[in-house]
This record gives sequence, C-alpha cells and structure tokens, in this order.
Amino acid sequence: MSPVAPLLLVLAFGLFGWLAARARARGFTRAPGGIRAHSLPGYHAWYVALWTVLPALVFALVWASVSPGLALHQVLADPAAANLPAFGFQRDRILAEAQAVATGHASGVFNPAAKALVEPFRTALGRFGLIGALVTLLLAAAGGGFAFTRVKAGFTARSSVERGVMVLLAATSLVAIFTTFGIFFSLLFETIRFFQLVNPADFLLGSHWQPDPMAPVATVTGDNYGAVPLFWATIFIGAVIAMIVAIPVGLMSAVFLTQYASPGLRKVMKPLLEILAGVPTVVYGYFAALIVAPAVRDFGQSIGIASASSESALAAGLVMGIMIIPFVSSMADDAIAAVPQALRDGSLAMGATTAETIRKVLIPAALPGIVAGIMLAVSRAIGETMIVVMAAGATARLSANPFESMTTVTYQIVAMLTGEGSFDHPATLGAFALGMVLFLVTLSLNFIALHVVKRYREAYD
Repeated sequence: MSPVAPLLLVLAFGLFGWLAARARARGFTRAPGGIRAHSLPGYHAWYVALWTVLPALVFALVWASVSPGLALHQVLADPAAANLPAFGFQRDRILAEAQAVATGHASGVFNPAAKALVEPFRTALGRFGLIGALVTLLLAAAGGGFAFTRVKAGFTARSSVERGVMVLLAATSLVAIFTTFGIFFSLLFETIRFFQLVNPADFLLGSHWQPDPMAPVATVTGDNYGAVPLFWATIFIGAVIAMIVAIPVGLMSAVFLTQYASPGLRKVMKPLLEILAGVPTVVYGYFAALIVAPAVRDFGQSIGIASASSESALAAGLVMGIMIIPFVSSMADDAIAAVPQALRDGSLAMGATTAETIRKVLIPAALPGIVAGIMLAVSRAIGETMIVVMAAGATARLSANPFESMTTVTYQIVAMLTGEGSFDHPATLGAFALGMVLFLVTLSLNFIALHVVKRYREAYD
C-alpha cells in the first residue's frame, strides 16, 4: 500500500469529522434545561478534526522513522542474509541496493548478493507498511470517535481548541531548536570517532593537509590532517576579502537609500539590490571562474606577481563579497530607517550637516542592526561552497597572498564526502570534524551578533 493513501484517508476522516461535528453543534443553540452553548459550532468542528488528524499523523511520522529499522532487522534474520559481510561499507551497499529495488527506486542490482535480499525486503517493507497504515487509520477513527462523543452544549470546545493550537505552535517553534541539537549531535559522534584515530592537537594546530582515503587505517597519522590551512583560507576568503567588499558597499547603499534617494528611486533600487540574494550560488561560481578569476590573474601578472593564478582567493572573495551585499545593506537599511526622525531633525537643527548627522547620530544609533547584518553576512560567507569550488582551487595553502589558489573547509567537506572512501576511514570522518568546527564558528558568530544587539540596543519612544 502506498504510504500516501493512509494519510489521504486520515485527512478524509478529519474532514468528515469536521462536517459531522459542525452539523451536530448547529443542532443545539440551547441545551435542555436552558443551558446556552459554550462554543460556536466551528470550534466543535475543529476539536473533532484535530483529534482525528493529529494523533494519526504523529504516529505515522514516528512509524516512518522506525519501520525501516524493523524491516532491516527482519531481513537480516532471513536465511538469505546469512552470507552478508559482518560489517562495513560493502554490507551497507548490498542492503541499500536490495532495498532500492524492493521499493521500486531501482530496476536492478549490480551486486549478485543483493538479488537474494530483494524479496525479503519487499515482504518486510510491505508487512510493516500495512501495520502502520492500519494503526494510523485506527488512531484516526478512535480519536475522531472520542472527540465526537464530547460535542455537547456545555463542552468548552473553544478553550480546548485554543490550547491545542497553542501546543501545536509551541511544538513547531521547537523544531528549529531540535534540528540544531540533531545537527550538533550527529556531527559530534562522527567527530569523536575521527579524534579516536587522529590526535585533536594535530588536527587543530597542524599546518599540512593532505588526507589519503586509500591509505590503510592502521598507517594513518595526524601529520596529514593539519587543518590550519583550511581554517585560514576560510577566514581569509569569507571574513576578510568578502567583507572588505560587502561592508562598505552594503553600508553606503543603505545610507544612500534611506537618506538621499527619492521614494521613487528607492522603490526601484532596493528590490534590484536584494535580487543579488536570490541568485543561485552556482551562477556566482560561473561568474567568478569565467570572468573575475582571469581578470584577477591578468591584473596580478601585470603588477609583477608571477604566482598569480586563475584560481585565487581574491577572485572567490570578491564574488562572495558581491553575493552577500544584500545581507549587509538590507539589515543596515532597516536599522537606519528605524532610528526616530526626531534624532535626525535635532542634529540638523543644531547646525550639523547631513554627512555629520549620518556619521555621528544615525549610524551609532543603528549600530546593533548593522553589526547583526555583518555577522549574518560573515556566517553566510564562510559557509559558501560553490564559489570556492569553482574559483578558489583545491590546494591547502597557508599563505597571505590573495592571488594564490587556496581551499576552504566547505570545499574539503564536499571532496571528502563525495569520494569512494569508506565511512570508517579518517579521510571521510575528517569531513565531520571540519563540519563541527564550521558549525561552532557560525554558532559563535550568531551569539556575538545577539549579544551586540542586546548590549547596545536603544529603546525609543
């Protein structure tokens, strides 16, 4: 049975319950004995619909995450799985091929050992899918039936629905928090595995990065896993070169749009400026590789820098700075526009020029919003991948020469996770350690931005 069919039936049950409860609630405007109905018919209808749909959907989501593991356990207990390798990448690949064919996502298997597991997988997935569908429908019917029995004149349906909606909103607001914790712990476990094979001091303080995914695990040492060149290139490209471009251009654009541009010009220029944030990063990567990088190389060679390369940190940083201009300008624009007009008028009345008013009154008053925009832009820049892949190069180099090729943390994460190496090898696990460092850095930048906003924010009447 398709997993979509039970969900559609649950929604149909919910609609039927909504209509039935609304019709029943409309039947009593006053209960026997002169008791006035507590809630409008719509609240009774939504009460029944929520009890019909929500428990069934929660179970369906939980079952969708649990049932594949149960099906896999049943397949491994089948005699056809007796000849599988005990552990490792090859075993996982065989199981993945058999499951893909059983679910219809693939037409055949490449490994002969996976062919015998197709039918056990199909049987197990069908069995647990049927169990999930039946339990989901039973929960929908039971929840709807229970709620429908409570549809009476004196029942406080409005209060119950409002509490339910409040709980639902609170649960959705926690999604981001739980997602953050999920990302953190998924990175943490793999990072711990990596540090069991490579000394953390070698990784965090070493200056030579050249992992070999084909090297035997027993021969791996920390000498080839020094990530300092990656950290330096990430900061140099994303937090230095890119911000040298983005901060002045973005801030001056915001000042012009809020203080000098006419309403008609602002109405046109602001959306055009913010279009930059919607351009796909791969387009920026093409622009950097085909136009900016050759121009940077020719310029470097013209001023006597023989090492100027067609893949350089400067080319990637310049294009990255253009990409994040909207993050700086939009936040600065909103922050400057939020400063009360009375401050500007008072400064001008005291004899200050417009430039002095902007420099000494408006920008200091809007500083928290400006700093928050800058921190957001830095976080976006150091996490960028496509521009670095197409314009900065793949060489791990610890250098301050912007005309040389460099590689960043994000580039190496892509390279290490898309290779042919095993997930038990340090060359692959190192990607998770790099991701953990990148996650902690961006999280720290967000905390700094929040602290600055809270510390220097001014309240105006």
